[in-house]
Amino acid sequence: MKVAVCGATGVVGSHVRRLARARGHEVVSLTRSSGHDLTKGLSEDALAGVDTIIDVSGIQTLSRKRATDYFLAVSRMLQEAGAAAGVSHLVALSIVGIDGVTSSYYGAKEEQERAVRAGVLPWTLLRAAQFHEFAAQTIERGSVGPLVVVPRARVRPVAAAEVADALVALAEAGPAGEATDLVGPRDEILVDMVRALLARRASRRPVVEVPLPGAMGKAMSSGRLRGAPDASQQGRQTFAEWLDQS
Repeated sequence: MKVAVCGATGVVGSHVRRLARARGHEVVSLTRSSGHDLTKGLSEDALAGVDTIIDVSGIQTLSRKRATDYFLAVSRMLQEAGAAAGVSHLVALSIVGIDGVTSSYYGAKEEQERAVRAGVLPWTLLRAAQFHEFAAQTIERGSVGPLVVVPRARVRPVAAAEVADALVALAEAGPAGEATDLVGPRDEILVDMVRALLARRASRRPVVEVPLPGAMGKAMSSGRLRGAPDASQQGRQTFAEWLDQS
């Protein structure tokens, strides 16, 4: 197939690009670095000959409005440009357990899901748990001087490479609607993941766990973002194994 990857340089997108090529697919990267602004439209030939779009694009913000504006703009552009180019399948990535969490980034992802379902392109939607890489992102975003502030969160993290593998397989299988949620093999506490990663880096930076306010903070601390306990699609690599490999 010819596959267009939105967010092809991101945590998951870089793995999607690599794995799709390894399976013999032609890959088109739709990123700002390749000259494509997903919120402003694509050139007429950007999706020429593309069979499937894999959308793993994202934005770093806790503002629901900013995130919603971004995801809806990208969804609108992909639907319009994809239909015009004859694209036959849109695969999109979302987050497990966000139903009813209407605040912040999670509320915006729900809006994106609705746009995918309502669009003209045949679709597949995969919800995945937080990635093992979330620990490093938390350190980067939660750094206040030498201090690392970590949101209180119970997670069931999965390797980004395994999420990418599932997305490419779904792209190959054709439109399927709601795919089975993908979660990691074991429960973790985010602050423990951060401390383990810092220790692996030989860093003695102090770490403080804090509960985030509002619906988003409640969803993170409650463990609902781990997904269903009986999810039939589980990753194989634990966080500890990922640390060893990294």
